[in-house]
Amino acid sequence: MIKIILRKGRDESLRRFHPWVFSGAIADVQGNPGEGDIVAVHAADGTFLAYGHYQIGSIAVRVLSFDESALRPDFWEVMLSRALQVRVSCGLHGSADTNCYRLVHGEGDNLPGLIIDYYDGVCVMQAHSVGMFRAKKQISDALRKVYGSDLKAVYDKSSGTAPFKAGLELIDGYMYRREDFSDDEQVVLENGHKFLVNWTEGQKTGFFLDQRDNRALVGSVARGRNVLNLFCYTGGFSIYALAAGADHVDSVDSSRKAMMMVDRNVALNGFDESKHTSLCCDAIDYLRDVPEGKYDLMIVDPPAFAKHRGALKNALRAYQRLNAAAISKVAPGGFVFTYSCSQVVDKEAFALAVFSAAAQAGRSVRILDRLNQPCDHSVNIYHPEGEYLKGLLLYVE
Repeated sequence: MIKIILRKGRDESLRRFHPWVFSGAIADVQGNPGEGDIVAVHAADGTFLAYGHYQIGSIAVRVLSFDESALRPDFWEVMLSRALQVRVSCGLHGSADTNCYRLVHGEGDNLPGLIIDYYDGVCVMQAHSVGMFRAKKQISDALRKVYGSDLKAVYDKSSGTAPFKAGLELIDGYMYRREDFSDDEQVVLENGHKFLVNWTEGQKTGFFLDQRDNRALVGSVARGRNVLNLFCYTGGFSIYALAAGADHVDSVDSSRKAMMMVDRNVALNGFDESKHTSLCCDAIDYLRDVPEGKYDLMIVDPPAFAKHRGALKNALRAYQRLNAAAISKVAPGGFVFTYSCSQVVDKEAFALAVFSAAAQAGRSVRILDRLNQPCDHSVNIYHPEGEYLKGLLLYVE
């Protein structure tokens, strides 16, 4: 196996189980690795440290295991079984009222570069590295062993996430599909609520599973309120608010396909359509023109404003402007649920942007709760960068 030899004194992070090896830490490469190959990483004194996928870039190796005996033929089956056991322990797999969850969350499940979401028997996978993309058949085969006859399909949706490299066929498609299963969408349950998920045409893997707990929190305070759900996608927060007895919910998103799915989800759950309005328009423009006090509960859940550190300053300014508008417009005694899913924006920076927004709005604002991602989007304690979703529940007087 190809060996990566680290510079003297540059092995400390690996000895603390951080799952990345940066290119600047490498002293020598013994062999000629191709991108995506599995390599062995050794300290300067020859001590084995880890196995991982080799890649070209600032992150040179993404660690798969710190165990020298780990790379057995059943490696993928073992790792996916461990990930599933976590979801069993969390009460997700086998739940009567929830049959969708994230099975693999990259570094959080010790599989950097891999995302797998589970939708009632359908696994949708996204490779974010060449190594994971090249291992997708092995991963699909392992999923069949882990789930057995309960597995309906494995769909690879890596065309938008895997790095573009010559020789990679970045075409989405089924890795496996049971003979009696032919759909590209199906109804799933989340806390007893029904949602249509389309993994071929929807964003990401088809549904934003990371807001499950936060949607339930919205439901706990939505009764009797007029609700505005900005950047609503397929209406997750809207469904919970309607189920909780909101007086009215307005769902806003610029995607016509998403808004059509919102309407289907409202009908699927049997809600009174007069209690809900779908608005296909720019969420920021809509918020700017909203009369003050029209809504006493707002959900502000925009897409990532910063996908790399170079965009951080502009992103923080955008979060400040957006939240200042929401805090200014919400009715006295109203709630604002506000989020950032930008990984490069940490919790402290986001909270500061919202603080600045509140000061700009000139209103009295309390933080009632600090919000994050659920247990199936687990964070490796040695890789705090995996804690990407952060939010605040605000009470505005």
